[in-house]
Amino acid sequence: MKGLNWQLLALALLLGLALGGGAAWVWQANSYEKALALQNTDHQREREDAATAAINRLGQEQTQRRSLEDRLQANDQTHYQELLDAQQTQARLRDRLATADLRLSVLLDATAQGGDCGVPATTSGTGVVHGAVRANLDPRHAQRIISITDRGDKGLIALKACQAYVRAITR
Repeated sequence: MKGLNWQLLALALLLGLALGGGAAWVWQANSYEKALALQNTDHQREREDAATAAINRLGQEQTQRRSLEDRLQANDQTHYQELLDAQQTQARLRDRLATADLRLSVLLDATAQGGDCGVPATTSGTGVVHGAVRANLDPRHAQRIISITDRGDKGLIALKACQAYVRAITR
């Protein structure tokens, strides 16, 4: 009986070890599965948060870009309107010069000519205003002067538009 007790004891021990090992294996697998599931959930949440942040940032950048495009469009419209107004003003001025409705004149330095040609440079007490001595310009020269000022006005308007564009871009 002693041999049988020993074998039974060894069998019980082996069976206990096998059952304990199997139970430990199942418990450990379950524990790792939970840890991996938790890690996967955390990783997925982090990816979703990063994607949400990227989408929000993209939305902000699109809003900023739309705002910049709107400001640039408004600047372009302002520039175009200023240019159109300047062209219309210059065209009216050229038309008035061409029809002799308007004459350009220049001030003459009366002291350089050696006299005032009989016209006083200062006003008298009678209320009649005598201005400085003036000379009318030839209409062709007046047209040239107007075209020069027209190009200058266009250049200044273009410069102003460029400066507004740079200010809008660098904000």
